[in-house]
Amino acid sequence: MQSQDVAPSPAPAPGSVTDGAVDVEQAEAALVEHYPRLVRLAYLVLPPGLGRGRRVLTAHALVQRALPRGRTMAPVIPAQAGGRDGDGDGDGDPGYAYIRLQVVRTALEAGLPLLRRAWPKRAQLPPLLPQVRGLRLFPRSGGADELALAQRLSALTGPARAVYVLRGLEQLSDAEVRKVLAEARVEDTDAALAEADAVPARYALLDSPEFDPCSLQARPTDLMQRRRHTRAALAAVAALAVCGALVALPGDGWGPDGAAAPLYARNPAAEAALDPGRLLRVSPVAWKTSARTDFSVWPARGALVRDSALLRRALAVWARPGATVQVSATPDTPAGGPSGPPQLLYAGDVGNARVVIFYDGLRVARYAEPKDGTAGAALDFARVDGATGAEASAIVLDRADGNVRWLTAPWVTAAGERDLGKPGAGVMALTLTDGITSPLASPATRTGTCTGWNVLQLTDASGTHLLTDLGELVPARLTGGRPTAPKEATGAEALGTWAPYACSLADVRGQGVRTVNAWSYARQVLPDGSGSAEWVCTRAETWRGDGSRVLAQFRTPGGLFGAAVAKAGDVPACGPRDPHVLAGVLWKSRGGHWYLLAAGDSGTRDVRATGGVRDSAPGNLLTAAARKGAKADLKGTLANGRSVNGLN
Repeated sequence: MQSQDVAPSPAPAPGSVTDGAVDVEQAEAALVEHYPRLVRLAYLVLPPGLGRGRRVLTAHALVQRALPRGRTMAPVIPAQAGGRDGDGDGDGDPGYAYIRLQVVRTALEAGLPLLRRAWPKRAQLPPLLPQVRGLRLFPRSGGADELALAQRLSALTGPARAVYVLRGLEQLSDAEVRKVLAEARVEDTDAALAEADAVPARYALLDSPEFDPCSLQARPTDLMQRRRHTRAALAAVAALAVCGALVALPGDGWGPDGAAAPLYARNPAAEAALDPGRLLRVSPVAWKTSARTDFSVWPARGALVRDSALLRRALAVWARPGATVQVSATPDTPAGGPSGPPQLLYAGDVGNARVVIFYDGLRVARYAEPKDGTAGAALDFARVDGATGAEASAIVLDRADGNVRWLTAPWVTAAGERDLGKPGAGVMALTLTDGITSPLASPATRTGTCTGWNVLQLTDASGTHLLTDLGELVPARLTGGRPTAPKEATGAEALGTWAPYACSLADVRGQGVRTVNAWSYARQVLPDGSGSAEWVCTRAETWRGDGSRVLAQFRTPGGLFGAAVAKAGDVPACGPRDPHVLAGVLWKSRGGHWYLLAAGDSGTRDVRATGGVRDSAPGNLLTAAARKGAKADLKGTLANGRSVNGLN
């Protein structure tokens, strides 16, 4: 499409309306005659943030909608009729002036931000017409001068852009520009003129093809994305056709349901699952005689365990959460309703909320609503299948102001808080009231530099256990030692192993972690004689089985914290199935020399490096001179002859 030169406008005919009003025919004649210039004006005033393609279509739409409504007379102020005419002689055309004013006004409206409580103006919405499907249209590219001017104009406000364009393209004086902007409802015209003064007056560039939305180039849209959308649309149409056919079938749809249960609303099992009177309530002393120590023997606790209305709401939201309910679940945890009556673990007031906790044999579900209503209710799920002992010892009851309160198992006799990064700091006792702990500072939502990691210490008849909050409904259990025989992380050796690496737990927040084990698998003498470095492997296991995370960490003598030098996911290394690990790090000595340090566990017979560093050594340790930035691949051989690869 090519724009044509604008023909000079004829002088007004005798009897035409030139004394302050313009009729529709006169405005339409001006629009058709000066259409290319009006569209260029709209294109230049529109905000560049719309993109070149949408600016082109919007500019055409604004000009095409600029005619007066109906056939009534449209008022025109004298100042609007100023500026150049088609031949630049300065004679004003009231019809053209009216159309130009409407174009400027709507182009400025298109650049206004959308407000949440205000109804959007028509110019702020994508144009209904004209429409282009399957093509991207944009003006021809100009030179470096046009690009520089476009960048300068994009930095201006909408009114300032209008000033520059009216001066350059329309050749209006500043007084005429002020009157046009005032009619276009611009509040601070002086500020707009002052802002436009900062852009060099290179008005001849405004006539460049770079700014001509009537002389366009065409390119296809994203063909692969269009193909995907077409397939999705066809699938949706097919699904609607099938649903319509099912609805249109007589009687019970396809026919008799045979052995299938009634519809959900009439299914006795489904109805029982939502009946608060059918909830399972375990005796408060059942855990004392049970051979099991899991969630199935937790009693129902809390002051609202008989509040049928609250329990009914919690069950209903679990089965059919509304659009305003905030639902969260650990990875791969089903969020659907219970298959039968769940077990009630807790119902009571906690802070400013009412909290209900259920257990259905696979998941723990926590429902919370404000005390003053149900708006803002939340529903959280955590997978706990197979949890026993320490893994079934605590559930998050409440989070507020960076603190967390826990509901503990009935067999827990004492609770405390300790900083995992400071093993010598001791334990601060937490009060237990009906199984609920006093608030504990949680590291789960902490941001910024990590200087410590608070953990929960619980004591029962079997011993003492450490649990950590990773931002989920149930905590993760911490252990230490060789993966084939991990021990509770409460002993002096395990606490000492964990201390420099406590902050690495932030790497597995929100991952559905069940346990995390820290294993100090090697010590390596540094080549500059400054002491021995420690190698530790931490492995996080998840409730779902996959998604495990392994970190190989390295700490030099005197270092407060370890550094993660290698990580891997979904690998058996450093775990009970494959209790072996090999990792390396590029290390700089105090003298400025670089070395490749690598270490495997005690079952490693030799270590080999290839790639950027080539060396080998018998045993489980390798020290090799290296260059800064060198990258090496590590392999090791176990005592049984099996080969292992180094973690990356």
